Amino acid sequence: MLNIEKVIENGEVTFILEGRLDTASAPKLEEEVKQSASVANAMIMDFEKVEYISSAGLRVLLLALKQMRGKGSLKVVHVNDLVREIFDVTGFSNMLTIE
Repeated sequence: MLNIEKVIENGEVTFILEGRLDTASAPKLEEEVKQSASVANAMIMDFEKVEYISSAGLRVLLLALKQMRGKGSLKVVHVNDLVREIFDVTGFSNMLTIE
């Protein structure tokens, strides 16, 4: 299960995520990303409380990256060691701005 809190401020959309970003929860986040991309000049994914990310979750991050290309930035913040290892192994560390 994934809880998604969305905060929009001055064109910056922050998604505060809590739980597992997996096959069951990825479509919900994907829909939120698609809806928000049209109004966002920056997107932040707060992973402080994300316990796990699957390939479906990685696909949503790719979608967010493509949605923001040419119009703004995408940052992933507060990544724990387990998720960072997944980003490293999959090469996402080289594609994403991680803080």
